[in-house]
Amino acid sequence: MIKLRGFPRRLLPWALGGAFALLAVCFIPNLMQHETVVQIRVANSGTNLPDGFYLYQQLSAQGVRIKSITPSGDALVIHFENEEQSLAAQKVLKRLLPQGFVVAAGPQASQQYPDATRPTYS
Repeated sequence: MIKLRGFPRRLLPWALGGAFALLAVCFIPNLMQHETVVQIRVANSGTNLPDGFYLYQQLSAQGVRIKSITPSGDALVIHFENEEQSLAAQKVLKRLLPQGFVVAAGPQASQQYPDATRPTYS
């Protein structure tokens, strides 16, 4: 066992408790943060996905704040900081994109495509 010289043994539980509390304060906000996602897919084969930068510009012009847009296989996954931004983006995208595109929301989209090595527009 490691001897702690000069450190009162009766304070050791309090010091460990303080260290755990500090770690909890640092990591719990990240765990509690829920990321909202909108996924754009092509409904008909042969149609290309819209340009991510174009979507970023259009959504930004409408006041929608985007964390990132990530191409993922046959879809574009757009990440937002909160649900309000996601809902506003869905309205804009349904109006902006022509027929043949599916705009869907849900946390399962970010879990399906966790590949962070793809390019991101933000």
